[in-house]
Amino acid sequence: MKYYVIVNPTSGRGLGEKSIPQIESSLRANGLDFTLVQTEHVWHASELAEKAARNGYDVIVCASGDGTINESLNGIMKARKDGHTKSAFSVLSIGTGNDFAGGTGIPTNLTDSIKSLVANKRRKIDLGLVKGGDYPEGRYFGNGIGVGFDAAVGNEAIKIRWTRGLPAYLIGVIKTVFLYYNPPNVEIVLDDKETINQVSLMISVMNGRRMGGGFQMAPDSKPDDGLFDLCIAETGTKARILALIPHFIRGTQASQPEVKMRRAKKVSIKSLDKTFPAHADGEFICLNGSALTLELLPSELEIICA
Repeated sequence: MKYYVIVNPTSGRGLGEKSIPQIESSLRANGLDFTLVQTEHVWHASELAEKAARNGYDVIVCASGDGTINESLNGIMKARKDGHTKSAFSVLSIGTGNDFAGGTGIPTNLTDSIKSLVANKRRKIDLGLVKGGDYPEGRYFGNGIGVGFDAAVGNEAIKIRWTRGLPAYLIGVIKTVFLYYNPPNVEIVLDDKETINQVSLMISVMNGRRMGGGFQMAPDSKPDDGLFDLCIAETGTKARILALIPHFIRGTQASQPEVKMRRAKKVSIKSLDKTFPAHADGEFICLNGSALTLELLPSELEIICA
């Protein structure tokens, strides 16, 4: 088999570049036939992954964080739409949050994710497609969509350079609670069957389980069950928002009166007053959005996992 390894050298606060010697030596030691390339600009991973899929590589591997993984998924899906469906996908975990890996059964550290790649255990997972904001034609995602508060938190977390993972997101939470948030009144429609109207602090539409390196937005989610798992939280006082944070870390937020947990294949989110920020797998799809539609694509991609 031929492997195409895409490395983002800036992932994990520079861990990507530092990890290249370990990646190369480990793959060689295990006899893998691979080509390794580094990303150089925004959306370069998408271009590289699309080209690799069109060129018939057996496995496309992304050594990066969740943002570059999302780009790679979009490149692979662009090639798949033209019939280039041979390539499987996997991840070498060197990112800040490693949430896609954590939700799909891929180890969340580099050494174990290399072992998983070599072992070549496979499964098919669902993907999501979101339309709206800056992507009216659509953007694919593997882990989840965040609307509102958690998108704003992510924007603060990426500004923090001295730590990564959950600590960075916790600092982002505290900053966001006190600097931001005037949430919108939204209409959420699930499979054209249920409509929820409320002032929503946060709406997470998950294919994976977690965001921000440790917030368990959908602790019971499975990436191959044909359904999104939604976590929808009403707004509250600053003190109440802070009190909810431990529940999201433990995955016990369903017990709280402000939180609704739902499952659906299709979701639409529309603001009835002010705009909202939103992200896909940690990458912004809008800062001032007003409407999004989401569709789940079942068993869309084969991955290599533990």
